[in-house]
Amino acid sequence: MIVPSNRVRIVVATRPVDFRKGHDGLAAVVKRALRRDPFTGTVFVFRAKRADRLKLIFWDGTGLVMIYKRLEKQGFAWPAVRDGTMHLDHAQFEALFAGLDWRRVRALSVRPPAEAE
Repeated sequence: MIVPSNRVRIVVATRPVDFRKGHDGLAAVVKRALRRDPFTGTVFVFRAKRADRLKLIFWDGTGLVMIYKRLEKQGFAWPAVRDGTMHLDHAQFEALFAGLDWRRVRALSVRPPAEAE
C-alpha cells in the first residue's frame, strides 16, 4: 500500500464528511473542524455517510496525497459517530483499510533491549 510508515500518527475523524471534497476541502476540514495542521505528515482518515467508503489525506513532504477506497461487499468498522477524533496505531489502521474489524487488533508492544550482545 502507498501510505507512510508505521511511525506516523493516524487520526480518524469520527463525524462523516461530504465526500465531494477533494484535497483542499479535506485539508480545510482538518484545519477548521479538527483544529490540526494538515501539513505535518499525520494521516487523516475520513468516513462518508455510507459506511463502505473512506478517504485519507496526508502531506508527504512534496504535496497532499489523497486516497479513496470503497468496499464492494461490506462496510468498514467505524467508531460511533460523534464530534472529534480518535487515534489508531498502524496495525489498527491496516486492519481498517483492509475492511477488517480494527477494534480486535492490538500492536505488539516491545521494549528495546538494554544492551546489544
